[in-house]
Amino acid sequence: MVDTREQKNHVTRYLNARNIPNVRSKLYLGDYALLGNQSVVVDRKQSLTELCGNLCQQHVRFRAEIERAQSAGIRLIFLIEHGGEIKTLADVRGWENPRLKTSPLAMSGEAMHKRMVTIQNKYGVEWVFCRKTETGAKICELLGIETQEE
Repeated sequence: MVDTREQKNHVTRYLNARNIPNVRSKLYLGDYALLGNQSVVVDRKQSLTELCGNLCQQHVRFRAEIERAQSAGIRLIFLIEHGGEIKTLADVRGWENPRLKTSPLAMSGEAMHKRMVTIQNKYGVEWVFCRKTETGAKICELLGIETQEE
């Protein structure tokens, strides 16, 4: 299942190219889940910059979503399409937020890493990183969908 708020994108093209059925539906949480089994959901973030906005400007809504997942017993996985040198949560420490050039109050990679670790420990969410070209395959892997590569 693909959340209706998720734009049609490279993930949808990936699924369609492999004849993986996908339906658009409003999901309780996240952007991707299995039809009939929403015990695991994947919430896609386009970059660390988008996630930084969630952690700062939209932190009330973001925390509410995480708390909903925890109280419902849903495994919430954030898939961040950052690419480059960011492959693990530890790598976030070295991230240079582009907003720091214009705003000294912007969150540093070190501060973001600390917040992400706190959220992971408190709520049990998972942080997974990939390149945009890997997103479709990574979502299928996280949800346990078998694929046949072209």
